[in-house]
Amino acid sequence: MMRRNICWQTLFVEMIVMQTEWETAPNELHLVASETHLWRIVIEEKSFDLHSLTQLLSEDEMSRANRFRFQKDRMQFIIARGMLRTILSRYLNVQPASLRFGYGAQGKPYLTDENGEPHNIRFNLSHSEEIILYAVMRGQELGIDVERIRPEFATDTIAEQFFSPSEVKSLRRLAPALQPEAFFNCWTRKEAFLKARAEGLTYPLDQFEVSLLPDEPPALLSLADSSQEISRWSFFHLMPKPDYIGTLVVNGHCAQLRHFTDNYS
Repeated sequence: MMRRNICWQTLFVEMIVMQTEWETAPNELHLVASETHLWRIVIEEKSFDLHSLTQLLSEDEMSRANRFRFQKDRMQFIIARGMLRTILSRYLNVQPASLRFGYGAQGKPYLTDENGEPHNIRFNLSHSEEIILYAVMRGQELGIDVERIRPEFATDTIAEQFFSPSEVKSLRRLAPALQPEAFFNCWTRKEAFLKARAEGLTYPLDQFEVSLLPDEPPALLSLADSSQEISRWSFFHLMPKPDYIGTLVVNGHCAQLRHFTDNYS
């Protein structure tokens, strides 16, 4: 693998850590070039009308919802997909139930127009326990991932299974108290990158490297099959709530991030 020479000072300027308050979205939403809109939903803080959200879903989406064994997981899926439709409909000025989705080879959803062609508005979503994050952008592929920091999950065994040898070494050099945060830095950056590339776990997690140390900016450091591709990807570290870590990855340049909370109940 070829390791990219990183200008850390420049990356620190570009890095955006989401620690400020998430603002209520304006009534009129407009996506300009190189601007990404992030949306955060905290499930426990809202009262959702599940019946109304269910009415927005397609037959395929309801079939997927009904395959969940536990009611909590089924409810979370309905909220996530219903709110996705509600959010995207505001950009297109259409009814949420009228939106049509296609699915890539690895199951990544995308908006389609009336002819079934991919829409220029791109999106991705991720949820972990009570947090749901959405990213919306025009004309550029993107991926997002969020995880609650769970020290009991951040073990050497799992790191050795999914991380590169270099990432495992970096993780082990840290003090034990810092390792869970670094573990989930690595985990969410890898997941978001693969989602942006629409490859899922078909691309081995140990065949590319990301930064993970708490004092380093998020970045793609190496890629086994194409070192020239590294410079195309922009990484952003997200902290949507205490004890949660997220990553946004954009294929190309992102000049601005705007972060919204939903105003629906």
